[in-house]
Amino acid sequence: MQVILLERVAKLGQMGEVVNVKDGYARNFLLPQGKALRANDGNIKSFEARKAQLEAQNLETKKEAEAVSAKLDGQTFVIIRSASDAGALYGSVTTRDAADAATEAGFTVGRGQVTLDKPIKELGLHTVSVVLHPEVTAKIVINVARSAEEAELQAAGKSIQELAAEAEAAAEFEIAELFDEIGAANEDGEDMGR
Repeated sequence: MQVILLERVAKLGQMGEVVNVKDGYARNFLLPQGKALRANDGNIKSFEARKAQLEAQNLETKKEAEAVSAKLDGQTFVIIRSASDAGALYGSVTTRDAADAATEAGFTVGRGQVTLDKPIKELGLHTVSVVLHPEVTAKIVINVARSAEEAELQAAGKSIQELAAEAEAAAEFEIAELFDEIGAANEDGEDMGR
């Protein structure tokens, strides 16, 4: 099916271009979302008459998106989740979770604007893209942790595996010291009995 794009669509084309797309993509996504019109004579004439208005509107929304992007880009949002000792989440962090975290911090972000490269299924810092406008994208960092204290440690650059290794090493050191003290006490007791 041929459609006229009413805005820039990634991997498809710029505003005003007439492109061929699969019927289902046009019927189920482009047309209902208002991103395109069917390419027939009436719609082409209608688009040409509205082209200047659409371009001005697009430019205005792009400027607004760039202003929000300047504030949002590089922000870190904390999401608290339960996880195993190895750092694997019980479930995953979704686009809705990321959008809710940004919204709680005072930004207006919808879950449809958040794009995940891969599912977030472990603790740590994860970079996520937020598409504010077809031509404007911001990067945010999602800090997934089991507690606020753990989130602060991760933000400081420590990974969950490093923290677990440090805790294990400290526990082994304490056990070794305890056995050394018990061994020294036994030797003192044996010396006194002689």
